[in-house]
Amino acid sequence: MNRAHHNVACALLTLAITALSGCDQPAAQATATAAAPASPAATAYTPVSVQHALGTTTIDQLPQRVVAFDMSELDSLDQLGAPVVGIAKDYVADFLLKYRDDPNIADVGTTIEPNLERLHALKPDLILISPLQARSYDELSQIAPTIYDDIDLTNKQGNFIETAKNHLTLLGRILNKQALAQEKVALIDAKVEQTRKVTEGRPEKALIVLHNNGAFTSYGVKSRYGFIFDTLGVKPASIDIEAGLHGQPISNEFIQQANPDILYVIDRTAVMERRPALNLDSLDNPLLRKTKAWTQGRVIFVDARTWYLCTASVTCLTRMADEVMQGYER
Repeated sequence: MNRAHHNVACALLTLAITALSGCDQPAAQATATAAAPASPAATAYTPVSVQHALGTTTIDQLPQRVVAFDMSELDSLDQLGAPVVGIAKDYVADFLLKYRDDPNIADVGTTIEPNLERLHALKPDLILISPLQARSYDELSQIAPTIYDDIDLTNKQGNFIETAKNHLTLLGRILNKQALAQEKVALIDAKVEQTRKVTEGRPEKALIVLHNNGAFTSYGVKSRYGFIFDTLGVKPASIDIEAGLHGQPISNEFIQQANPDILYVIDRTAVMERRPALNLDSLDNPLLRKTKAWTQGRVIFVDARTWYLCTASVTCLTRMADEVMQGYER
């Protein structure tokens, strides 16, 4: 009897172990499945290494918290649907005011003076800067990967728009938005082609001037607005304008002697001092009244916030090209 009881006990024990093993196996499989990455895209991210004038920046993971100090950068991020968490809110282009007015978007300092304390607290994973913030690059790089976009504002190479398109493509790679970036590049190409069709073969010559508290500077082919001449096909009214980032100081007599058919006026004062923008009445000047641009109604007061704050992104380039074409409509 004892031997029989022993055999029964062993059989029951074996069944119990088998049952427990059978229940345990699916549980182990479920645990392994749950431990699998929830976001394959995150693990599939290919690091992007960017060489720029201030060094080399490597982005190891898909950015989720991006900060931009430059309006062209902010416009590009907006076009690509990037997760922006902070901007410099002192001077913001009109078409980007939603970022300034959004309380969930942090104010990370001024255009030329980043607030490092706020940036530390914000914990961004990507910071985009332009030449105006270059001196803060080392400090910013200690907070997050920082990319310096050294856009050629003197147009020395004559490829301003190509450089802008290349930077947009780079941001597309960084944000895993390559296809969308190419769509935006195509929009720029289409706008350039549209503008060149308007300017091609036209005899009109134009002058681009910037107004600053009653004084004027002019911008030629080798300037931040040089692409208007060498890429969009506008003929310059004067070839004697010196190359430079801030333009060449000129007088009313210079404008009269250049005698442009079209005069594009950028009112810096209206932007920087938040004053009413210039118009034909406030720009009234006997010498300017003698120019062909004035007498033919071709003085174009451009959107100064777009032209002065933002010059190298999809919306900026598109708006500027549209206003360039306005000069040929009269």
